[in-house]
Amino acid sequence: MYFDQGPDVSGLSTLVSETEYQEIIRKSRFLARATNIAGAADAMDFIARVSDPAANHNCWAYRLGNEYRFSDDGEPGGTAGRPILQAIEGQACDRVVVVVTRWFGGVKLGTGGLVRAYGGCAAQCLRLADKTELVAYRYARISCTFAELPVFRARLGELGVRIEDESFTAEGVDWQLAAPQDVAPRAGQLLTDISRGRLQVEWQDDAETLPAGRRDQSSASS
Repeated sequence: MYFDQGPDVSGLSTLVSETEYQEIIRKSRFLARATNIAGAADAMDFIARVSDPAANHNCWAYRLGNEYRFSDDGEPGGTAGRPILQAIEGQACDRVVVVVTRWFGGVKLGTGGLVRAYGGCAAQCLRLADKTELVAYRYARISCTFAELPVFRARLGELGVRIEDESFTAEGVDWQLAAPQDVAPRAGQLLTDISRGRLQVEWQDDAETLPAGRRDQSSASS
């Protein structure tokens, strides 16, 4: 069957929790704050929450897959928001928002100085943050017999496939599976082979990107 590759999140990470980093640069105070996001609304809520109306500038950027936005908040165009976004990309992060707040100290930094200050503070904030790998999952529903259950559970667990939902029937058990995108075809073929062709696994086309270990449901190996 045709297998859509879905989102490419290989090598990308997101933050485990909110983090911050502060630096004084030529008398101006820069405070960078960052967190993980699941959607654009999360990013905007975070920006509104941590921005300081008394500060001179609250510049920000976020990246969410192919979606991104940034703001210079009154700084010269291209000197704040875009460098923050480039810091997110440079640290191989996704599903992340960063806000860098500046309290002007009386010394102008110039265009290059602003780029280095905003981009550098954002990058250091992300460098210091605890991160977790992003994984794209695909889903499928299967039914297995009581005889098949132990071997299915063990072999799927070896591949990192998770059991999202489990309901028992008179004949066996119905499972909803979540498989990392890169192992889903192999897991499907494994189930077909073990069941001697009885199972033909149909993975949903759309993949969902989540931090590794985010799911709290039972793994197939538990």
